[in-house]
Amino acid sequence: MRKIALITGATAGFGKAIAERLAKEGFNLIITGRRAERLDELKNQLEKDNGISVLPLSFDVRCYEEVEKNLGHLPSEWKNIDILINNAGLAVGLNPIHKGEIDDWERMIDTNIKGLLYVTRLVSPVMVERKSGHIINIGSIAGREVYPNGNVYCATKHAVAALSQAMRIDMLQYGIKTTLVAPGFAETEFSLVRFKGDHDRADRVYDGMTPLTAEDVADAVYFAISAPDHVDIQDVLVMPKAQASGSLFHREK
Repeated sequence: MRKIALITGATAGFGKAIAERLAKEGFNLIITGRRAERLDELKNQLEKDNGISVLPLSFDVRCYEEVEKNLGHLPSEWKNIDILINNAGLAVGLNPIHKGEIDDWERMIDTNIKGLLYVTRLVSPVMVERKSGHIINIGSIAGREVYPNGNVYCATKHAVAALSQAMRIDMLQYGIKTTLVAPGFAETEFSLVRFKGDHDRADRVYDGMTPLTAEDVADAVYFAISAPDHVDIQDVLVMPKAQASGSLFHREK
């Protein structure tokens, strides 16, 4: 029987690459996101290329009612989720704290922290009942260090790191693994979202260096998933060679 993995934020970036990687490894997938058309396209692609089953669910993780409606009433054949990948997350804006935009703060807090909690609350009880499962939270180098103007985004990713540790403790007696995968600079839609569609500004972020790709992060996730049952890869920091910390880079002239 194929294992089932649930991936939030699967319409682009890390989530899409993780879905593609796990599909190749033979997992059946529940993929979620706000862009229904992209989810349907990904479902069709993955099923055609890999012979697996995919359940697309379009909802916003920020809204508990939507999360409960979709994940609290799964068809029986999809309820026994083996792997939960809390990937949905974003950065919006790059302002000092005294110039921060409240809407940006709320969007990051609601997605990066509350969305992760909502999804985990709906999925983890079945894992506890079965005494089996693996929760993977996608964090960031921003969850280890704070960089200039990163304030609230960094705070949300510090929260993801703390929640990962707490989940590991709470789930220990049930045999459930918890992994934090923390990427550094990666070229996805991340900067485009942070700069609210400003392509020129987003593109300049990666000038003079080779950032991570979404596939690099998907490889790290699968590395954790593929470990033997008695092994829990608890904390993975994945950085491009040109990055030494949250704010220190080597750029070619």
